[in-house]
Amino acid sequence: MKGLDLKKLVRPLVLKIAPYRSARDDFEDFEAQNIFLDANENPFENGYNRYPDPQQRKLKRKLAEIKSVNADQILLGNGSDEVLDLIFRAFCEPSQDEVMLLPPTYGMYEVLAKLNDISIQEVSLNEEFQLDIKAIKARVSTKTKIIFVCSPNNPSGNALPLKEIESLFDFFDGLVVLDEAYVDFSEQEGGLSVLNKFPRLIVCQTLSKAYGLAGIRLGMCFANAAIISVLNTIKPPYNINVLTQSVAFDGLEDTPAIEQQIQLIVSERIRMATAFSTLKFVIKVFKSDANFLLIKVDDANKRYDALVKQGVVVRNRSMLHNCESTLRITIGTPEENNKLMSICKNLDQ
Repeated sequence: MKGLDLKKLVRPLVLKIAPYRSARDDFEDFEAQNIFLDANENPFENGYNRYPDPQQRKLKRKLAEIKSVNADQILLGNGSDEVLDLIFRAFCEPSQDEVMLLPPTYGMYEVLAKLNDISIQEVSLNEEFQLDIKAIKARVSTKTKIIFVCSPNNPSGNALPLKEIESLFDFFDGLVVLDEAYVDFSEQEGGLSVLNKFPRLIVCQTLSKAYGLAGIRLGMCFANAAIISVLNTIKPPYNINVLTQSVAFDGLEDTPAIEQQIQLIVSERIRMATAFSTLKFVIKVFKSDANFLLIKVDDANKRYDALVKQGVVVRNRSMLHNCESTLRITIGTPEENNKLMSICKNLDQ
């Protein structure tokens, strides 16, 4: 396993860029400064007249404590999609490099690759939605800069064994981006536990799922401090606004309530998986380590339309590889789940 060689990984153009720095980047204790006359703001206080801390120091300190990492190993983005886009722009040379995707998987990887003019190499997950290590090894080339791994996977819901993800570094010299948007619902150990062991590992998480903060759009990136420094070079200076930083910090303070919600969602996931398996129109319920279930049904379009007519919106995933005639259904509140099952039982007549 090779270490981290930024000169080989980072785009030459990015290596030459001097990051934009505001005067406030120079103060570690951002909140200790009393008079700000550096950014041409309106000086009259209304709670929002000042630019936010460009480095989100207070929030990163809280996250570092919760996630057991160093603050300099954290990058925050305006949603995980901004984090992913920054990774593409920092490490992938347009029209030259390629990334590897493992379908079925999160659709924005493909969108961002095309937006950044990066070639895509696809190696499908097997029929059980697990990694095909042999095929991945055979398809990796000198152009492959990043392998994107989603675990627990979207849309299938299953967690991929961490040891198998680690094994990618045995033959791959690029970056592995491990997208763990749903890791809080899984019993499997996450990538942060081996972050310091693998310097070319990037772990992405979010506050949108388990923490119930999808509306504030906060994505988290954890990596070697040198990688985070590169990403900070090209990120917008004030990408996380005051309201997002404040709400996120408060949300992280209430971890007991979040843990209770996670436990309830997991127990409801188990209950709903059992209930779906009793329905005649359900062919298979796939194992899930996330806050949703993927189910194979007799006719996905028919069942999707019937649910919409009853006021229930789910996701038809039938167009994705190896997901023919499937619906992805998020686990709702117990009351919502009861109502859904009642509707499904009527459809099962």
